[in-house]
Amino acid sequence: MNWYLQALKKYAVFSGRARRKEYWFFFLFNLIASMVLSAVDVAVGTMGILSIIYGLALLIPSIAVGVRRMHDIDRSGWWLLIAFVPFIGVIVLLVFALLPGTAGDNRFGPDPKAAG
Repeated sequence: MNWYLQALKKYAVFSGRARRKEYWFFFLFNLIASMVLSAVDVAVGTMGILSIIYGLALLIPSIAVGVRRMHDIDRSGWWLLIAFVPFIGVIVLLVFALLPGTAGDNRFGPDPKAAG
């Protein structure tokens, strides 16, 4: 839960780096929350309104943590745009998200793993 809150505290911070742990725990929590909200939407009959509101509320922090994750592997955040390329784009981003961050400082900042 701390990794999720840490990403939310950096709501619109597109600079710096995000460890794999921060990125994947944020992703996992969002996946679980989205599934729960979808079930509530079905049960209550709100036609997906809760899920849409949640998704829109977390759009900016999701992009921000993705950009910081790209920075951790010493890539520009613009690489996230490759997700719009059918099939191959999502696979490339998945591989990038799974790569370990560059050891030590890089052009995007200090190593977050060394900081704690």
